[in-house]
This record gives sequence, structure tokens and C-alpha cells, in this order.
Amino acid sequence: MIWQTMRRGLALSPELYQGLAGTLALAIGMTAGRAAVPVAIQRAIDDGLRAPDGPDLTAVITICAVTAAVLFVSTICGFLMLRRLFAVSEDALATVRVKVFRHIHELSLAQVQSQARGALMSRATTDVDQITSFLQWNGVVLIICFGQVVVTAGVMLAYSWRLALVVFVVFAPVVWLVRTCMRRLADAYMQVRERSARMLSVISESVVGAEVIRAYDVSARTAARLDRAVDDHRQASRRSSRLTVTAFSVGELAAGAALAATVVVGVLLGVAGQMSVGEITAFMFLVAMFAMPAQVAAEMLNGLQNAVAGWKRVLDVLDIEPDVKEPIDGIDLPAGPIDVRLRDVSFAYAGTKSEVLKDIGLDIAAGSRVAIVGETGAGKTTLAKLVTRLAEPLTGQLLLSGVDIGRVRRESLRERVTLVPQDGFLFRGTLGDNVRFGRSLEDDEVAAILAELGLADWLAGLPDGLDTPIGERGEGLSGGERQLVALARAHATGADLLVLDEATSAVDPATETRLRRALDTVSRKRTTITIAHRLATARDADEVIVVDAGRIVQRGPHAALLATPDSVYAKLHAAWLLQDDAPIK
Repeated sequence: MIWQTMRRGLALSPELYQGLAGTLALAIGMTAGRAAVPVAIQRAIDDGLRAPDGPDLTAVITICAVTAAVLFVSTICGFLMLRRLFAVSEDALATVRVKVFRHIHELSLAQVQSQARGALMSRATTDVDQITSFLQWNGVVLIICFGQVVVTAGVMLAYSWRLALVVFVVFAPVVWLVRTCMRRLADAYMQVRERSARMLSVISESVVGAEVIRAYDVSARTAARLDRAVDDHRQASRRSSRLTVTAFSVGELAAGAALAATVVVGVLLGVAGQMSVGEITAFMFLVAMFAMPAQVAAEMLNGLQNAVAGWKRVLDVLDIEPDVKEPIDGIDLPAGPIDVRLRDVSFAYAGTKSEVLKDIGLDIAAGSRVAIVGETGAGKTTLAKLVTRLAEPLTGQLLLSGVDIGRVRRESLRERVTLVPQDGFLFRGTLGDNVRFGRSLEDDEVAAILAELGLADWLAGLPDGLDTPIGERGEGLSGGERQLVALARAHATGADLLVLDEATSAVDPATETRLRRALDTVSRKRTTITIAHRLATARDADEVIVVDAGRIVQRGPHAALLATPDSVYAKLHAAWLLQDDAPIK
């Protein structure tokens, strides 16, 4: 499972494989320089200090000079290897981040909403950061260790295959233990990443919902929930740490045992005349170099398992198959206002058995203004998602200007069809930036759009006009003002079909007047479908469509629908009259 995850994870970043052979060659060149030191020590002892005719200073100086040159070359190899690894890893992880974020935006709203927001953010940010940390640090150590093991094993065999065999036998249990720990650590670190995501989700909700938390005086309960999330993360981290420490301790023990065995067997071979003092000394240095990977195994395992857990969670996101797919041979929508036709359309959210919409049949003429009304949960918003292809029908067919919506190119659909959600989400930046969010416009064009919507006086009253900063999520504006900007942004796109989730409730009368006037303007010369929450919107529509329990139960002009007493629309109308301060008759 670990290696399969690593293979799939590495496959996400083909940049890592470019020049990999050269990188390994540089790693071996760097570690060869390190191996030159024990060899130099052996030569200096046997050919210099213990020369047959007495100490030979010239030989020692020559050996030191050659060793210095080798070390210089190995340092250059190490520099080139590290520079390439850091550059390539940044390119590779940038590719992963782009893939993850783009894939998240490929998912339908229903799929995104089924995931915890903090968990998605964690997978796209902190999980990728864990992979970055591994590739840039532990990955470097891993490559160095690989080169060091290969080089030192070869040199040890050259000096004495018997001593080398002793070292290999001592370290054999370490290899088995590492494999065992890796299997157990995989589960442990997956729990760490999952609990980390859960903790981030709780923190995110606590920060975003701080106002509500204080208003309801539930700070203690929120703090307790956060404490539980933090403690769960701590417990998972401690479990993984215990496994890591075990691997580290065994590596240290094996290194000490290998060194002790080398001394004992080496002395015996020396007494038997099969090894010189310099060779035994050099071999002891080589054992220390060979043991280094085992001694840093804990750190490598820690980084590796964090990276594997991160890759697994990233792959889990990428494995979610979008239920709204881009057509292979997509076509563009015909020019002009768009008519909408639904043929026996049904829809159910993933993981639920009950259908939100059932056998919907509906025709909406091009250029008409339609209001969709119904009680909460009737299926109004779901219908809007289907028309804008933010969700896919379970059964049936939805046509825009005679074209199956599933065949329309995404670019064409987004240019011609626009949804204005009820919350009027705005982005950090200026007022002008948010109005031209969907289309590149100059300041004078933005000002003209606001004037066309009757918002010139409102714009003039802002401190910096179009350059007024509106804060994160538009928090510098009131709820009604945010909706005004969202309407202006939709109008600026020039879309031929607008789907509006009206948000005129809970605003002051002056803002409501502006909103109604702006709604009237954006509805001209285009097809407009409005999820109506107020009586005035339904009354002004060309046709009212009444949705109840996932079915269309009534449709027609406002006045005609009122002519049917005790109908669903008549009851909604009565409820509107009760809530309006100044009823419209």
C-alpha cells in the first residue's frame, strides 16, 4: 500500500523523473568523496606512518592533497544535486497544487458541500506541504543515504568480504524492522493527517463563526470541542512518535553492534595477518558511514510516512470522479436569449435515497422573467443548480436553446449562463475588482454599469468610489450592498440567462428599493429565473412556477394563480401578506 501510494503520488509530478539518473550519479559522486576519507586514512597509516622505512611525510602530504581534491569535486556534486532537487521539487509540488485545486473546481457543488471545508483546504495546502517537506529534506537524505550505502558497501567488500558480511548480518534485522514499522506507521500517520484536518476544520469554523459563538455565549462549549480535536491530534501524533522512536533506537543499537563486531573480527583478522592496522581503522569509519542511514531512519520514516499520508489524502481528492463532466466534443450555445426546457428531470443528492426533484417537466420561453416559489426544502435551489449545470440530473433531459446542457462547452455555458447566489459572495479587493470579476472592464465601463442599475448615487457616496476596499467576503459592505455588487457583477458578464437566488429580505427599505430596481434592469432582454423570497418579485414576474415537495404543482401569472383558493401559491401569498409591513394587493 505504501509503495503503491508513493508510485501514484510521484506519478502526479513527472518533473521529478527528469534527469533522475543524473541526480543519482551526483549523489554517488558526493558520497564517493566521503568514502575517500577512510581510504585516505588507511593509506596514510599503512603507506605513510607505517611505511617499511619509517614514516613517509611526503606520502602523507600527497594522500591529503589527493583527498582534498576528491572532497572538492564531491562538494560540487553535492551542490549540483541539492540545487536540482530543490528546484525540481518546487516545480513538482506546484504541479500537484494546481491539479488538486483545479480538480476541486471540477467537482459539482453537491460534491464539494459533502466534504468538510477545512478538510478540503487541508488536503490542498498542509498535505501538499508535507510532501514538499519530504521531497526537499527527507528525500535529499534518502538519496544521500542510498548513494552512501552503495558506495560504502562496495568499499567494505573490497577491503574484506568477511567483515562486510558481519556488518550485513547485523543490519539485516534492521531492514525487517523498518519494513514492519512502515506498515504500522502508514496507519498511524494517516490518523495524524485525518485528525489534523478535523482540527483545522474545527478551528476554521470557530474563527468564521466567532460572532455567532459570542452571541450565543457558547465559547466554553466551542473551546471544549476544539480541545477534543487538539487532544485527538496529540494522541495520534504520540502513537506515531512511539513507533518512530522504536525504529530510531533499534537503528542506534544495530550501529553500535556492527561497530563492536567490526572491532572484534577485525582484530582477529589483523592478528592472523589478513588485514593491516590502516585497513581495520578505515573499515571502522566505513561501518559508521554505512550505519548512518539506520541512525537517521527515524527521521526518514517520519518524513516518509507524513508524505505518504499526504499523498494518500491528495489522491483521495483526485479519485473523486466529478459527476458533472466536460463534454468531449462540446458545442456552443446559439446566440441570443436562451429558452429552457426540462423533460422528466429527477434529482437526488449523493448518499440519499429520496429524490429532491421528481419528473420535472418545464418550458421557459427565451427573454421571459420567471419566479420560482415554494416552501423551504421544496427543491427551488436544486432546480437552479441544474439549470446552471452545477449539478447533473439523475434522469431526464435539460435543454438550453434546444441543446442538451450536457453537450455544451463549459466556457460557452459560463459565458452565457450566470448564477447569482443568495449570499452574494465577494472577494477581497476593491469594489471595481468585484464588479469586473467575470469580465475585463475599465473603470469607466464599471461606473457605467452601476449607473445603468441606478447605483450611481450609491457609488458616489462610497469613500473611494470604485477603489473602495470591501474586505474579505465583502465584510466592509452591508448584506444588501453585497447583493447589489453581485447583481452588477452578473450584469457585467452580459449573460443571456440569469438565475438569481433573490436576497431582498432583511434589508432596509432604501436598499430594497435599489435591489428591486437593479433586478428589473438586469432582467431586461435576457431570460431570468429568480428564486423568489418576496411577494413583489413573484408579482412582477411574467410567470410564477410553484414547487412543492420536488414537483411543479402550479404555474402561471401571479393574478391567475391567486384565483385558485386554498392552493399552494395562495397559502404562500397569505404568508407573504402577513410578513410584509405594507402588503401589496
